[in-house]
Amino acid sequence: MSSRHEHLDEHLDEPGDYHGRAHDVVPFDAPPNAKVVVPGSKSITNRALIIAALAQGTSTLRGILFSDDTEAMLDCLQALGIFCEVDQSNNVALVQGCGGVPPNNAATLNVRQSGTTARFIVPLLALARGDFEVDGHPQMRSRPMDELATALRSREVSVTSHPGDRLPFTIASKGGRIGGPIDVRGDVSSQFLSGLLLSSPCTTTPSQFRIVGDLISRPYVDMTISMMRQFGASVREADNTFTVEPSGYEARDYVIEPDASAASYFFGLAAITGGEVTIDGLGAGSLQGDLRFVHDLAAMGCDVTIDDAATSVQGPPLGALRGGSFDMSQHSDTAPTMAAVAVFASSPVTVTGVGFIRHKESDRVGGVVRELMRCGIVATELPDGFTVEPGIPSAATIETYEDHRMAMSFSLLGCRVAGIKIANPGCVAKTFPNYFETLADLRLASSASGRPCPKGDA
Repeated sequence: MSSRHEHLDEHLDEPGDYHGRAHDVVPFDAPPNAKVVVPGSKSITNRALIIAALAQGTSTLRGILFSDDTEAMLDCLQALGIFCEVDQSNNVALVQGCGGVPPNNAATLNVRQSGTTARFIVPLLALARGDFEVDGHPQMRSRPMDELATALRSREVSVTSHPGDRLPFTIASKGGRIGGPIDVRGDVSSQFLSGLLLSSPCTTTPSQFRIVGDLISRPYVDMTISMMRQFGASVREADNTFTVEPSGYEARDYVIEPDASAASYFFGLAAITGGEVTIDGLGAGSLQGDLRFVHDLAAMGCDVTIDDAATSVQGPPLGALRGGSFDMSQHSDTAPTMAAVAVFASSPVTVTGVGFIRHKESDRVGGVVRELMRCGIVATELPDGFTVEPGIPSAATIETYEDHRMAMSFSLLGCRVAGIKIANPGCVAKTFPNYFETLADLRLASSASGRPCPKGDA
């Protein structure tokens, strides 16, 4: 049942501040008109690291993201005996592949708060021989892992876990590298299927993964398959089943594109300020489904240009941003960004198809509604999304629930109105460590342009 939140000042706890002082977001004096550099894609980086680790030979990964999530993956791979040489100043990693058989026969792996690391590294352990411990941050311990535990057990791998098959896992693998059929639920997280697919070229027999139920976040699966093929794997799909041949992977030089989820905050900024933002390297050939967010912005009145080399968003005049209803099931990581943009639309915005994001790093349905209420904005929680009424945010300190996307999305409110603070700003290190510095640099550059940016309801 949906709930309409009319009394915005009731039942709101004081936000926590886990890592020092809350960050005070300074409003923009002028709309941006700039090219913005965002980090490499987290989703592509962690997939590339897994594939390169399993390949024959040494791969060079360029444009790699260095953040808490990707460092968790690098640490886990190195603990398994995979040699990784990193050059953070140039965003490059050299990964010496193991040919499908991880060298070490014992390791303790800390996935931190990284869902991709947890869900990609666990299937890889079925290729190893030995005993392994997998654990992570308490936040990650609360996230579903049961599909992977079931899949490994079907391949004669012993998995001991907490109740409900949550982390921590104790895994004993015989290194049988068994393929064969597995049923995979598709309605909880596409990362289950992606994790199983990524390791399957290194089994000794073909693997088949039959999807049970609806497959959410399909673009992430398409990304996985595209990258597997680029490294030499054979994957085909028929009758709701993915079949992978035991071809192994070939090392290669690979360029990682900018992160479309990270870009959404700057595209959203253009939308709410009447500015223009361009992201080079994120173009029509992007592997990332989250680029679909700009099509939603186009429907709201933004001028969007996508070519082979870049994507640009020009926001409409202040007051001309339209509302509407958007199914964001295939680009759900940008739903919190849409919630912040919706505040400045001329009519309500409804986001649907994202009920499953309640099980991300935080409850991104309930949390979004709760924090909008904290700012005096009327919002409605729906079974599969939310509705946001336009309004003028009041000063507030936003609770982020240690969720990087909550922090970055709600910072957009502070780009238009004064008094918005972000609790636990350090949580952005998960995917975009210098996010607030990038935002501040853009604000200063925009102020130098001298073009005024109307505040509040102007």
